[in-house]
Amino acid sequence: MQIKGQIITIDAMGTQKGIAEKVRKKRADYVLALKGNQMGIYEDIKLYLSDPEVQQEIRKKGDYLCTVEKAHGQLERRKYYQTGEIKWLSGRKEWKGLKSIGMEEKGERKENRYYISSLSPEIESFRRAVRGHWSVESMHWHLDVTFREDANTTLDKQAAQNQNIIRKWSLSILKMVEVLKPGLSMKKKRFAISLCPTKYLEEVLSF
Repeated sequence: MQIKGQIITIDAMGTQKGIAEKVRKKRADYVLALKGNQMGIYEDIKLYLSDPEVQQEIRKKGDYLCTVEKAHGQLERRKYYQTGEIKWLSGRKEWKGLKSIGMEEKGERKENRYYISSLSPEIESFRRAVRGHWSVESMHWHLDVTFREDANTTLDKQAAQNQNIIRKWSLSILKMVEVLKPGLSMKKKRFAISLCPTKYLEEVLSF
């Protein structure tokens, strides 16, 4: 568990009341992601933050932020909403230190994610916490898809840790190196390099 003053962002698999309590005992803050299988609190927050009038009120208070980022070769718009108006939320007192709820709306298809947090409304801090979470989640996804880490059966703890470090190092190189054509997926980059390693050896080692 991290130390006092940190903001800990946890995916929905770890979103439990006990986790929130442990984080607060360490004098840290949390941002917990919710998913549909947490029916009660998820549905309540989804309905509330999807209300156009609620969104308008959040904008008036300044607890709203819209960003445009480059992702996968195209511009992607993200909208962030956060509010401390949670007196209506059933069971809120069961979550240690709960002060706000928030939503991230991604893209034109409005792929929304919902969060509960011990942070008081401060939209930039909320955005950084949410984006930090996505970067970690993205890394784990690539380790699994590009390197099939979840299928690894190494039993020796030290060996498994060393392999994890090597995969992360390789992943960082694949993000920077260009193979065949711009915009190629990292899985295809890895495959292309494996077919002719001597051809790309100098470029890879330069990183």
